[in-house]
Amino acid sequence: MDRIDIHIEVTPVSFDELAKRNHSAEKSESIRERVIKARSVQNDRYLNHGIHCNAQMGSRLLKEVCEIDDAGSELLKTAMKKLNLSARAYDRILKVARTIADLDAADQIATHHLAEAIQYRSLDRENWAG
Repeated sequence: MDRIDIHIEVTPVSFDELAKRNHSAEKSESIRERVIKARSVQNDRYLNHGIHCNAQMGSRLLKEVCEIDDAGSELLKTAMKKLNLSARAYDRILKVARTIADLDAADQIATHHLAEAIQYRSLDRENWAG
């Protein structure tokens, strides 16, 4: 499972939730624009490295591109211990956090980007799916 970057449990949505008309979700067009910008940033970032996206980073480049502050480091350390994550999962979390930051048009990985990336490791949690 640690070879998969993002894995989450998707729970069923009730008909009542689906039928609500006044939910405010981000429009697909807006999401598309953010993705295009993030991919452009990644293409530019890796222009001289022979890769084109965060998922392709090696360990050396990961340390350069995915710097986190002390608070982020503490958060990741806690998650690693509590979820008993592997070194591979550590790298994957940083890559996903970098992508989340890119989608947020952020130069640095913030703690909330890291927290979101950790959240996407739900299959690493004990007692997943009940």
